[in-house]
Amino acid sequence: MLNKLVSRSQFRSYEDFLDNFRIIVPDNFNFAFDIVDEMALKYPDKIAIVWCDDKGGEATFTFGQLKQYSDRAANFFLSHGIRKGDSVMLILKRRFEFWFCLLALHKIRAIAIPATHMLTAKDIAHRNNAADIRMIVSAADGDVIRHVEESSCNSPSLSSRALVGSSRDGWIDFNSEMEDVSSSFIPPGDSVASNSDIMLIYFTSGTTAVPKMVQHNFTYPIGHILTAKYWQNVREDGLHLTIADTGWAKAAWGKIYGQWIAGCAVLVYDYDKLSPLKLLDVLVKYGVTSFCAPPTIYRFLIRENLSKFDFRKLTHCSVAGEPLNSEVYFRFLDATGLRLMEGYGQTETTVAIGTFPWMEPNPGSMGKPSPCYDIDILDEKGESCKTGEKGQIVIRTDSIMPVGMFGGYYRDPHRTASIWREGIYYTGDMAWRDKDGYYWFVGRVDDLIKSSGYIIGPFEVESALVEHPAVLECAVTAVPDDLRGQAVKATVVLAKGYRASRELARELQEHVKKVIAPYKYPRLIEFANELPKTISGKIRRVEIRQKETHCPQQSRCAE
Repeated sequence: MLNKLVSRSQFRSYEDFLDNFRIIVPDNFNFAFDIVDEMALKYPDKIAIVWCDDKGGEATFTFGQLKQYSDRAANFFLSHGIRKGDSVMLILKRRFEFWFCLLALHKIRAIAIPATHMLTAKDIAHRNNAADIRMIVSAADGDVIRHVEESSCNSPSLSSRALVGSSRDGWIDFNSEMEDVSSSFIPPGDSVASNSDIMLIYFTSGTTAVPKMVQHNFTYPIGHILTAKYWQNVREDGLHLTIADTGWAKAAWGKIYGQWIAGCAVLVYDYDKLSPLKLLDVLVKYGVTSFCAPPTIYRFLIRENLSKFDFRKLTHCSVAGEPLNSEVYFRFLDATGLRLMEGYGQTETTVAIGTFPWMEPNPGSMGKPSPCYDIDILDEKGESCKTGEKGQIVIRTDSIMPVGMFGGYYRDPHRTASIWREGIYYTGDMAWRDKDGYYWFVGRVDDLIKSSGYIIGPFEVESALVEHPAVLECAVTAVPDDLRGQAVKATVVLAKGYRASRELARELQEHVKKVIAPYKYPRLIEFANELPKTISGKIRRVEIRQKETHCPQQSRCAE
């Protein structure tokens, strides 16, 4: 499948890759038909999904089975009035029914809206009304059922609710109906294909503001060839694991599109609370060949005795979601012999900057621009930054539009126009570029700290802090300061064996002064049991900033 969609698949160097890689976009492309059903026709017994959970459950699905299940699910949706252009929310965590439903919605050209099970009733109602959601398919997990029911009275567009894995009054029994519905699917007449139709809408994680609705069309899956084949380095008949909940775009990056186009199966590990030791057991037991996770996961893994695990089948590890601290990189490399290949992208894009197979990783750097992405760093005047100068990452789209890049924010032209001006998309992320062309992340524009005339990126302070053995993880934010304008504050989660104290806070401050410029050290340190995060693992600094800017317990802070 891959060779039909790219100019060529093998390259000698990054420069060769950059100059000669092209994606060939077919007319009227539909991933469910043109990839999954074609694979089912040619290789019906080829494994697509290996599923397991933390309770011992296991299942395997071939492409032949995926065609059958997705055809049944398509008929299920049609029987309940879902048609082309209708919006359906999927709150299914890592249940394998998510893949049946997603492919089915692609087949009838409805709009799939994956969502996290952590949403409140207010969150769900907001999404229902913002996207005119007609149906919700949910798993029977935690409080999500109650929250969906509470949201329904404030959601006039919502006509039906389907429950996976259980039955309940007022809900359609998805599993029961899937047994009875026909496995012979004929696309309805209103599902005429067009690449420009909206296929997916993702609500962003809302780390700095109200979530945005990112719309992707039917060419989006092809763009993830870059993500899977050339950044995650998946291989034919391999097994790839990306740690992600299906409610976030990272699942699209690592759990379906690019992997299957490249002929690689995906491992789905379904768990309630991640245990590093159980994750390591899963990696070894199932013979995972490529692995992708956010830095938080790697930080937990390196604290285990990795020498006890046989990683011979694991040949490639990638990392994204937040910047990677070089300390984590080297400790993981020492323990496993595997390099962590960092990448950068957003819900709005595929991998836009990455450390590709022909490149030597530069620990802490995102890598270099992907082919088909015209990347630059601009200063506040809109001029390209010189080497070493900090500015905002932008994507120039006036001459080339990357395949897989979003088409704007759904029903929000004003917000789209605020970040996409004169053919330039402003990512909202700050970075700088070194003399070798590697990009280095600084922080979100909203997260930068301006103190005594200096601009301080949270990541550089966080990187210094996590080098100290007492720090498990941390988040750096700004607090108002009458003298400096803003002061640097660090919220710290301690490693096992350490206790919060004023003395430890001062020790951490002195440590930071020795590692980076002294003016960047955190003048305030607060110890916390955990950091507020999205379900995808990103730190919600906006939530920390919204709290009081001083610590109520002086024993937990230092200044």
